[in-house]
Formats: sequence, C-alpha cells, structure tokens
Amino acid sequence: MFYAQLAVNGVVQGLVVGLAALAITLVFGIARFPNAATGDAMTLGAYSGLLAQRATGSLAVGGAASILAAAAVLLLAYVTVFRRLAGRSVVALLVASIGVGFVIRAVLGVAFGHSQMVFQLPLARPYVIGGLRITPLDLQLAGIAVAALAVAFAILYLTPIGRQMRAVADDADLARASGIRPDRVMLAMWALAGAAAGVGGLMLGIKAIVSPEIGWELLLPAFAAAILGGIGSPIGAVLAGLVLGVAQEVSTPFVGFTYKIALSFVVMLAVLLVRPRGLLGRIEATR
Repeated sequence: MFYAQLAVNGVVQGLVVGLAALAITLVFGIARFPNAATGDAMTLGAYSGLLAQRATGSLAVGGAASILAAAAVLLLAYVTVFRRLAGRSVVALLVASIGVGFVIRAVLGVAFGHSQMVFQLPLARPYVIGGLRITPLDLQLAGIAVAALAVAFAILYLTPIGRQMRAVADDADLARASGIRPDRVMLAMWALAGAAAGVGGLMLGIKAIVSPEIGWELLLPAFAAAILGGIGSPIGAVLAGLVLGVAQEVSTPFVGFTYKIALSFVVMLAVLLVRPRGLLGRIEATR
C-alpha cells in the first residue's frame, strides 16, 4: 500500500512532466529543434498564475494568466529570435533557445528576487479511497491537466490548423507545396506549446515552490520524457511523462529525493535499448 500511495502521488508530477514534454515535442516535431526555453516558460507561467491568483483569489484566473503569459513569451521568442534563425543548424537554434531561457530567468530574478514564493490555497482533508489518501488539490490539478491535454489533442487532431501542423511535422516541403502557410502553422504551434508549458508551470508552482529556477530544474526530465515517448509523438510524450513521474516517486525510498531525477534517464535508457524509437515513435526511412 505504501508504494501504491507513492504511485498515486507521482501521477500529478507525471502530468506536469508530460505537459512540458508535450511542449518540447511539438516544437521539435515542427520546428525541428529542442527548445530549452520550455522550462523557463513554465516558470513564467508559475509566477503569472501566482500573481493573478493572489490578486483575484481565483485559481481559474491564475490558470488563464499562466497560459497567456507562457504562450505570449514563446510567441515573442519565435517572432524575434527563432524565425530569424530559420534554416540554421539545430545546434544554433538550441543555443538560441538556451539564451532565451536565460533571459526569461534573469528577468524573473530581477523582478521577484530569488526568495521562495508559494500559492495561498485552503487546506482540505484528503479523501481515503481503498486505503489511499488523495488530496482534493491533487484531484483538481489532475482535472486541470486532463482538461488541458484534451483541448490540446482536440486542436491537434480535430481542427484544420491541427491537421496542418501534423502535415508540416510529417513533411514540411510537401505541406508547403500543398498550399499550407508555414508562418500560420508556426504561430499556432508556438501558442499551443506555450499554453501547455503554462499549465504545467501553474501545476508545478502549486505542488512545489515558485522560484526562478523551478522550470529549469524540470527541463531534463521533460527532455527525457519527450525522447522516451518518441520524438514528434505528442501522445507518447504525455504517456512517458506519466511513466517517469510515477517511477520517480516510487524510487524515492531507495535513492532519496535528491537523486530520484536520475531515474528518469535510467528508465529512458532501459526502454530505448529495447525500443530505440521510443514508446510511440515511428521509424523513419532514409535514402
């Protein structure tokens, strides 16, 4: 029962990692580079949600602020930086994204300092279901994450712009020849990636503490989940995030809180040795 409780606790953390991995895999699948600014966009989402929640007393308003802020900063980064570097090497774009992340982190550090901040939320008695203790806050956060993922996947698979994004991810040249406008697709993709990062940042800030480094510290597990799920597979990224989140929590009694992050890479390596393309990745033929 103890390990079952740890697994339940790991679900919310896994959803946070899954949302970050979704943002990473969207950018990689369409823009073709790993966006290292994802973690800092999550941090901005956490701060925006915290300030909005304190000002209004509403977590829903805080969530909206998180989504808008993270989406806006990634759109701004695309317009001012990444679009100007289109066609450059993956390394150049990766380094540029690291620089964007440093700028976001530095601005947050100057604006708010490095003191730890927390969401002011009412305490509530946990529910006991089959011997497992589940807090109302965890249920709310899981509901927020599931709703956000449902909207994201509905956009990706049920709307014209989502079909265009998937067409560009499959074959950018063919999509362009078919009349798809790359700029419009890129704007939609960056907005969607920012929204996913914003929701993940809100959840991360609520579950932990808000400081300028929280998103950066989650970046490595998020990259591990994106690789484990199969690069370019949104569903795989979320599933891998859940797997890693639960695995980290279950491993805590053995490796401690400090080193549980390393388990993400152990699990990733073990799966990739058996299935090199990841959980839901596709094999790409080359000539």
